[in-house]
Amino acid sequence: MKVSVVTVTYNAEKALPKTMLSVLNQSCYDFEYLIIDGNSTDDTNSIIQEFENRVQKGEFGISSEQYRWISEPDQGLYDAMNKAIGLAKGDFIWFINAGDKIFSSETLQQVVDAIEQNPNVDVVYGQTVIIGQDDEVLGERHRVAPANLTKKSLLDGLVVCHQSVIVRRSIAPQYDLSYKLTADYDWMCRVLDVSRKNVYIDGYLSKFQTAGLSTKRRKQSLKERFVIMKRHFGLLPTLWSHVCILIKYPFVTRKRVY
Repeated sequence: MKVSVVTVTYNAEKALPKTMLSVLNQSCYDFEYLIIDGNSTDDTNSIIQEFENRVQKGEFGISSEQYRWISEPDQGLYDAMNKAIGLAKGDFIWFINAGDKIFSSETLQQVVDAIEQNPNVDVVYGQTVIIGQDDEVLGERHRVAPANLTKKSLLDGLVVCHQSVIVRRSIAPQYDLSYKLTADYDWMCRVLDVSRKNVYIDGYLSKFQTAGLSTKRRKQSLKERFVIMKRHFGLLPTLWSHVCILIKYPFVTRKRVY
């Protein structure tokens, strides 16, 4: 099958159903749905089982074999995503975690079409809509995905949202668990190190739910990302990129989405 769509979740009983519906209601059925739960203590597992029953009854387009899930303790988000990489069977892997949504019911078909039209593609990516806790649309990300994505593009930060990038599973590395807040940035750098071809879809692929970080965690995140950037790009390019980001950031406005 072409794509393994993965949802990582933990105690997300309120946010999870809309995420799962956005995946299961796709018009394209060439995917498996893999749910990785971190041993939730709320009704998350009941929700997953309820959807499993609905899949078995034929309510959605995929078969029972295309719907898999586990629930067990983990070491956090990135550890759960590592489990998904190990369990996935699709040619490509796409993380749509609890609270996030695939943009529309036709989006997966766009992704599959892009893969089939570009045999050497390793990364398919596009734009992202930001939504709030109540599903309200807040606009595009401040960082807009470039039409020509390379590793150097990441000197401007994580310019492509993790929920809007689909990666060939054979090149997808494990997340580095030594990074607690920005392992996805390091992961994207390593993916683009080896990717043969990156294909841009000029449109929205996902809706990303912003949860907001405390000031303390934001500072920790920036420090961690600086360490990762320095490792991938060197000290001087990293310093210069931060100067440019500081200069540009006050003038960046979030594009309204209609």
